Formats: sequence, structure tokens, C-alpha cells
Amino acid sequence: MVFKKRFAPRRKFCRFCADKELPVNYKRPDILRDFITERGQILARRITGVCAHHQRLLTREIKRARQMALLIYTATHDSVVKKKSMI
Repeated sequence: MVFKKRFAPRRKFCRFCADKELPVNYKRPDILRDFITERGQILARRITGVCAHHQRLLTREIKRARQMALLIYTATHDSVVKKKSMI
């Protein structure tokens, strides 16, 4: 039996190391939204490809942006949750 590789995964790279002009700042929620899910969870660095140093900065800045109400903490409640809370 010969096993063939189906695909070669593309090497992930840190966006912030590649582009030194790209700021990691809580005042830029448009950039920070790329690193959170629709539900508001911060994505892991193995998924985003960001280096450890910039992942720590991202986490801190996302939390600051949440405090300043520039980003969401969680997604809006489902209609089922709203119905239960109205009882």
C-alpha cells in the first residue's frame, strides 16, 4: 500500500510580524474582529497563526475593547433564551 499526501498545508504566519505598520490596538476594532468568533470568543493562535507574543497582545487589546464597548462580550441571545427569561 502506498499512502499519498492529500495536500500540503499552507504555512501560517503572523500578520503582525509580517506587517510592522499594522497596529495591535484596542482603538482598531475592525482588526480585532478578525480574531474573535461570531459568538465573541477569542480564537486560539493555532487557528489564527499569530505568534505567541502577538497573541498575548491581542488578548489584552480585545479585553480592553470590550471594556470600552467597542467589541461584544457575547452574541445576542437566542429567541429560546429570550422567551425563558421573559417568564
